[in-house]
Amino acid sequence: MVAASRLPTRVLMVCAAVGIACGVVGGVAGWLTPVVLVAAPWAYGLVLGSHVLPGIVAQQVVRGPWAALLAHVLAALASSAIAPQWTLRFLGTAVLFGGIQELVAAVTRYRVWQAWRFFVSAVIIGAIVAVAVWFAVDLDAFAPVVEASYLAIAVLGPVAWTAAGLWVGTALRRTGVARGLARR
Repeated sequence: MVAASRLPTRVLMVCAAVGIACGVVGGVAGWLTPVVLVAAPWAYGLVLGSHVLPGIVAQQVVRGPWAALLAHVLAALASSAIAPQWTLRFLGTAVLFGGIQELVAAVTRYRVWQAWRFFVSAVIIGAIVAVAVWFAVDLDAFAPVVEASYLAIAVLGPVAWTAAGLWVGTALRRTGVARGLARR
């Protein structure tokens, strides 16, 4: 007798599709990173924040365990095909962001799917992005007003991308993609 998979094929397929689509966004973000850091460093938090998408979309569609982490890892692999110079950073970000999203979902026992829950993980990730931005751009060289706005944008980037991810995930659920996947 063959044991049933913990992740049904349908969940794996949804996470793969979400991961590949979001991986394209991540790959483009990877190529934009050096340009943004030179031309408009204040926008780096918006670029880095795009990496929350796979987990948000996957969790909004699947509404079950491991969806965020799986979609993030698949997105990192897809992003690495587009921007291979960032492979290790893509994978590290996938584990970190996906892990945070899974942890927040686990705290609610994978039963709370209102928008606020997604935004909790976005703010946590935003705080981490703010620290990354601080070191990536050497914010100590800027005036305090610039530092403050920079950090605010770094936190708001993941929040804005989370809103976009919720919109996409909700639209996918409306199409019937999630039919039979998880509890409501």
